[in-house]
Amino acid sequence: MTYGTKSMLVSMDRRYDATVSGGSWRARGDGLLVAVAGLFTLAQLLLVRPTLGLGWDEVVYVSQVGTEAPAAFFSAPRARGVSLLAWPIASWSSSTTLLRVYLAVLSGLGLYVALRAWRGLFPSRVLAAAGALFATLWMTLFYGPQAMPNLWVAFGALLCVGCFLRARGDRFDRRAVWGVLAGAALMAWMRPTDAVWVTLPLLVVVLVVRHWRIGAALAGGLLAGGVQWVVEAFLSHGGLRERLNEASRIQGDLGWNLAVDDQLRSLVGSTLCRPCDGAMPHPVVYAWWFVLPLLAAYGLAVAFLAGRTTRTLVPLACAATAAFPYLFMIGYAAPRFLLPAYALLALPVADALLHLVTRPNGRWRPAVAAVVALGLAGHLAVQYVVLDRTVDRTVAARHAWDRSAAELHRLGVRPPCLLTGHEAIPVAYYTGCSSGATRGHNANTTTAEILRAARGVPVGALTAPGGTPPRYARDWELHRLDGLEVRIAPKPGAGGRA
Repeated sequence: MTYGTKSMLVSMDRRYDATVSGGSWRARGDGLLVAVAGLFTLAQLLLVRPTLGLGWDEVVYVSQVGTEAPAAFFSAPRARGVSLLAWPIASWSSSTTLLRVYLAVLSGLGLYVALRAWRGLFPSRVLAAAGALFATLWMTLFYGPQAMPNLWVAFGALLCVGCFLRARGDRFDRRAVWGVLAGAALMAWMRPTDAVWVTLPLLVVVLVVRHWRIGAALAGGLLAGGVQWVVEAFLSHGGLRERLNEASRIQGDLGWNLAVDDQLRSLVGSTLCRPCDGAMPHPVVYAWWFVLPLLAAYGLAVAFLAGRTTRTLVPLACAATAAFPYLFMIGYAAPRFLLPAYALLALPVADALLHLVTRPNGRWRPAVAAVVALGLAGHLAVQYVVLDRTVDRTVAARHAWDRSAAELHRLGVRPPCLLTGHEAIPVAYYTGCSSGATRGHNANTTTAEILRAARGVPVGALTAPGGTPPRYARDWELHRLDGLEVRIAPKPGAGGRA
């Protein structure tokens, strides 16, 4: 760009900053953010459906504090943040619809607070555009009303990084320092390892420029959010190293592993792609994924010419470190893993798009704006189609669990009871039973304990259709459920090996 263009960009950026600081414009900016957050909540309720049953991971989190069934096995990688998030509803109500509405409203509020942390760093229209870009991704909408951690890590990342930059620019901004602490604590509360990856660039900045007060807030937040996970590691897993090693084993032994293609395959609507060996989706599904870094790079160039590189470079660096383990260190994929990276990338991408469609004097570039609008319309259409298919498929799968639970009740498997085997955790929750496994990632019992339980309560061993049952259940009575088979232990005194 020429020197004149650079001067105009700097001038426009200063006008943006002046706009942000103005009282009436501040109210208008808040209105934009409230509108984006409100529409995000409304879209969740309309498109994802509050009646959607709980998924496998949700069952684990909600059962820790819920009343529907005994707590499911809580494996090493998980943290208690989601359980505490669901506690205000799940502790007294078994209504999934009520929980969904509560989480949809809460996630809308979370998006508003996270975006508001960036006021003074980007104009309100950039923040609103960033929020809209992030909120309309199918995985953001899909997980908004769900009891899952990744979206909340994304909100914590936005809050922490935004407040970090504000505190760095104004050492008297105490609210920003508290925001750093709160954002880091929220991330660590939900997923401690993700919190460390997101904050790595911030820790480097602290060490280089010696912002010890901000560094203390950052470290204090990570400690406050992660202390329970660390204490639990020593109480239940033999120590922190042992828990980390166990978590790595459950996730397929973390190490160098190119998973970029896995993430691309999962964009078609696979909530978990493990193993991820299906065909690559049509390019229209993942085209936005390659446009995203190009726009982010353009946003960084614009920021550099406007003299505000740091506020764009830092979120880009945090997005890169947040995405790194899920792109290069894990052998499977889930779209939700990259939600924190998408949230942080949304800011420079929105800034880049708005610079593309407006002249330095603030007027629109009609031709460019039309092309961008057409591209965004196509992008939104693809996101909606993927979301709709994902919701339909998920609803069908969870209805199948519900029907299996109803059939088990008819067969006499009622609480207190125990289910083991294929899909035992979700089916047991829907049935009101405990779940058990003698091997695998969720191993929490032994064959002897299962046979002992069968002497006192109904016990069933689940398999896929035609699957091989465990040896102890081969003589149990076989029944076919919806997509499953169950062998039910004979009642005490009725004969059989139990």
